[in-house]
Amino acid sequence: MAGVRRKGSDTRAEIQEVALELFTTRGYDATSLREIAERLGITKAALYYHYDSKEAIIRGFFDERVASFDELIAWASAQPRTPELPAEIFRRWFAVTAEAGLRMARFAVANHTAIRDHAPDEGGARERIQRIVALIGGPDATMPERMRISMALLSINFAVMAGQGLGASDAEILSAAREAAASLLRDLLPDYVTD
Repeated sequence: MAGVRRKGSDTRAEIQEVALELFTTRGYDATSLREIAERLGITKAALYYHYDSKEAIIRGFFDERVASFDELIAWASAQPRTPELPAEIFRRWFAVTAEAGLRMARFAVANHTAIRDHAPDEGGARERIQRIVALIGGPDATMPERMRISMALLSINFAVMAGQGLGASDAEILSAAREAAASLLRDLLPDYVTD
């Protein structure tokens, strides 16, 4: 990759992808910015141009995740409340979080301390998830229904944790997550069908 001219957004995305892989496989503390730069074939100075620390890379992961939640909330809030809308919101959630969710959940499982010490205010993500729960459940959802929706939204995270040590492929983990979500939502979102 050395000598290849990249756009700034491409470089940032590549840095995050490589950092997430190294943080997950080697551990956050055991991975240096130099190793990330070497893996990418860029100079450490080029890496510093985009991220001045490993903590900034972690914040970048979370900022992008929260931004995708905001986009979904904005879209869902602008839609008329139809019987099909809750299932469509969930489908879009699953599509947005599937790939990134697998990687982030693996990172979180492998790096509890780094998440605790360096992740930005988790309340931002938590509050947004609760807004999505409210958009799916509607104003009349009971507490148990809201909990089931929340559990379904987090099914990818749960599937990654449950699949540790089982040798499950990404496709198998996502399939298990979809099935678990469908089971939790069957009577709440009859229009939700798994792919």
